[in-house]
Parts: sequence; structure tokens; C-alpha cells
Amino acid sequence: MSESKPEARIQVIDRAAILLDVISRYSKPVKLKVLSADAGLHPSTAYRILHSLIDNRFVERSGAGEYRLGQRLLQLSNRLHTDIDLRAVAMPYMAKLRDKLGETINLTIREGDVVIYFDKATPNRMMHVQQIVGSRAPLHVTGVGKLMLGKGGAQEIAGYAQRTNLPAYTRNTFNSLKALTEECLAAAERGYALDNEEAEIGVGCIGVLIYDQSNQPVAGLSLSAPMERRKDEWIEDVVAAGKAISEQLGYRPE
Repeated sequence: MSESKPEARIQVIDRAAILLDVISRYSKPVKLKVLSADAGLHPSTAYRILHSLIDNRFVERSGAGEYRLGQRLLQLSNRLHTDIDLRAVAMPYMAKLRDKLGETINLTIREGDVVIYFDKATPNRMMHVQQIVGSRAPLHVTGVGKLMLGKGGAQEIAGYAQRTNLPAYTRNTFNSLKALTEECLAAAERGYALDNEEAEIGVGCIGVLIYDQSNQPVAGLSLSAPMERRKDEWIEDVVAAGKAISEQLGYRPE
């Protein structure tokens, strides 16, 4: 009997794994020339693979052209711990926020180019915004999604726009790259984002990010309300709840 042949290797995946391993050895972002040399790859080959990894958020590139591990890879490494703790840690703060403000409070996580509604706390009132747990929404039409894009920087926003073509859900949706980039970067800078009827007419949101012990955003917290009831003074409460949940998950600002 002949020996069975080993399973065929997929070269590009092997090369991507090598590049990720090389990046992980450095404590600071690394230049392409160093990465390609350490990985034994031609610079043009390494460049193509790295930028595919960037599009998928496994790698990030700084303005100086240096590469580091991306948020998605760090999130995946902490996913088991975070998923177990996230609901238990967040719900008391979500319930407190719901009771104080009388509106729906959502917990969301990112998966690719969408946010997924992971959990919610709904008020005991007849008229409130209904978000279905497990439902999805594109990043550019939600407050939390715009923050996640903003944290990734202009290059990530451009990649998202190219992949999705920024479909308009309402007349208020940001469907041009320039306007979306300005909105996302400004939101990331101030630490919260608003959804002004961008996903659904009549509904507005206030969103913040939740961070874990790796100091990376792992989820989002948002308040959803009819636009006529949403108040700007609630921003402070939502921001405070997001910070409190993050601290419970081990986040310590640098």
C-alpha cells in the first residue's frame, strides 16, 4: 500500500500566518522591509498579503508605514473570556441606564462589516424602540459602528466604503466617503457617536465603545429612542456607563 499524501497546503495562508507570527515578535510597529526579510518573502508579496490582512482588520498600518497586529486579531484572542464576562458585567449597568432614562439600551459586537445586537435592556413602557437580539446593522448607519470605523482610522473607513458601497438606508445615511470619514474620525475623537435617523427614520441613538483588558474595543453600548424623546444630556450617562463596564472588563486607559 502506498503512503497517503499529506494534505495540500495553501501557500497564501501559510505566508499570512508567517507574517502575523513575525509581527507578534516585535513590541513596536514594524517596517515592510523588516517584515519581508524576517518572513523570507519578496517585499511585493508581503505587501499584498499584509494589505489583505488590513482589509480584514488582522493587521493595522500606521501613518509612518509600519505594521502591527490589528484589533480583530486581538479581539479574537480574548473572545472566549470576553463573551463569558460581557453580558454578566454589562447588564447591571444597562438595566440601571434603562431605569434612569426610560429607553432601550443595547449591547453590540462587531462581526466583519456589521454590528450584531448581542443583548438589550428594554423599558417598561408601551412605546419604545425594539432591537431584536441577533439582528445585524451595517457599521456606517449606527453610532457604535461609526465609532469602530473611526478607531480604525481613515484607511479602514476607505476599505469599508469600497467593500460595501455605503448603501443609503434613509435620507440621513452617510453615503459618501468624505462625509463618513469626517463623521467617524470626529466621533472617535470625542468618545461617542450619534445616529440621527441614519438607519431608520424616527429613531436616534447614542453610542459608545466598550474596551477590555487589552485596551481594545470589544463591544458597543447604545441607547435607542424615538428622535423626539432623545436628549443630548443623556450622552454623559451613556459615556459613564460605557467607562464603568470597560473598567470591570479590565480596561485601564494608557
